[in-house]
Amino acid sequence: MIRNMTIGNYYPVDDFMGYAVVSVVLLTVITLSKVPFSYIFKGMRAIIFLLIFTSFFNIFFTKGDVLWEWQFIHITYQGLRQALFMAMRLIYLVIGSSMLTYTTTPGKLTDAIESLLGWLKVFRVPVHDFAMMMSLALRFIPLLLSEANRILDAQSARGADVDSGSFVKKMRTMVAIIVPLLVSATRRAYELGLAMEARCYGSAKKPTKLKPLKFRFSDLLMLPLMVAYIFAILYVDDFISLL
Repeated sequence: MIRNMTIGNYYPVDDFMGYAVVSVVLLTVITLSKVPFSYIFKGMRAIIFLLIFTSFFNIFFTKGDVLWEWQFIHITYQGLRQALFMAMRLIYLVIGSSMLTYTTTPGKLTDAIESLLGWLKVFRVPVHDFAMMMSLALRFIPLLLSEANRILDAQSARGADVDSGSFVKKMRTMVAIIVPLLVSATRRAYELGLAMEARCYGSAKKPTKLKPLKFRFSDLLMLPLMVAYIFAILYVDDFISLL
């Protein structure tokens, strides 16, 4: 029985057809959601350094068939392939998770998490509190980004230069941004806690919802579509080879 458990195991998807399926589905979701492509790609700037970092190590430190070499530097076919796949995984991960937050309000996301993990209440797990923490964390992300930009503009007006200078100088300049940002985040969290207490949050054992979630026909339709989507990613290459 233990040998047949697959939870936590990694199943590699190493063919381009699987990524093609993911690309088509993501493009369809983006088109139906009517979220501007420029807005989506704007959010990709945050992971450019991570993409470059992971691609560098995959290209130059993966052994295999050498395509180009110079002294101790080797570029292999397997390294380029692995770097491409890893970059696509990171990009799809960011875009897919971003589409969830772009098209779902924090309130609905909180209700969905609470409903999905509702069975844990049998084991006295505070599912409602966990879902509320997730919702508050999602709400704080855009607020903290806006606050960081405001502090950065204020420090730049005072003569601080974050974009130039040595690495040590940049780190010292960033301290002048991080410290007030942490102070602002702490103040916002304290004020939010006071507001929740003033509204008697936590006084009711079974809190009610203004707009409770309802299982609709569209939700039922999504179940076989998601199963078909997963099977398409895993077995599309085998299906095409049979044709």
